Amino acid sequence: MTQARITHIGGPTALIEVAGWRILTDPTFDPPGKRYFFGWGTTSRKLTGPSVTPEELGPIDAVLVSHHHHGDNLDPSAQALLPRWGTTFTTKKAAAKLGGACVGLDAWETTTLEAPGKPTITITATPCRHGVVGSDPITGPVVGFALAWEGQQHGQLWVTGDTVLYPALREVPQRLDIGTLLIHLGSVRFRYLSGWLRYTMDAREGAALIDLVAPTHVVPVHYEGWSHFQQDRPAAEPVLATSTYADRISWVDPGQSVELDV
Repeated sequence: MTQARITHIGGPTALIEVAGWRILTDPTFDPPGKRYFFGWGTTSRKLTGPSVTPEELGPIDAVLVSHHHHGDNLDPSAQALLPRWGTTFTTKKAAAKLGGACVGLDAWETTTLEAPGKPTITITATPCRHGVVGSDPITGPVVGFALAWEGQQHGQLWVTGDTVLYPALREVPQRLDIGTLLIHLGSVRFRYLSGWLRYTMDAREGAALIDLVAPTHVVPVHYEGWSHFQQDRPAAEPVLATSTYADRISWVDPGQSVELDV
């Protein structure tokens, strides 16, 4: 049975170590204090820095960037480091913008990550909608990533990316066998842009998705460290605990790791 080690670096940033691969998700390494502008009057301030510096991180084989245009998913420090970190998988718009060793994917497209002596990982881009119906022109394209490799016992490892729960997202567990769920939460809202509109899943939607997927493991991320998050762990944890699969949820504080049989 394959074992994966997931280290939560902070925000959406996690290091996935499995079968000799070291894969980084949505890298953010700027120090705290800076305010980021997301367009249409929306801003957020970074409240906490990364728990691991790039120097402490070690070599990276690949990077999964759900979208490039929001600083809480790819910040300037991380963007400058992408050329050192092997292949970056992201949206087609981001790949065209970032250049270099970037592979752009639309939802449901697949590609592979290959290297001598390591199992091939098949990467499937999964759909995301970063807000309400019709918000795509404002929020831009976003994708999630499902990772499959030979020897998995419980199904694919799915990084949801920034999204709300909507019909296309519900299709993922219908089309793919998901075993490990790295779920983006946070219940993002902006008071300057129709403050009642939500741009990522809250815990209620997260619990609903977990029940749809019925995964073996769940690791929540992207719920802390920024001023635009409306639901941190103390608020989200009791709601996720109502899921039928609550006993499979591992809360991993920034700087901590969890080892999972996958």
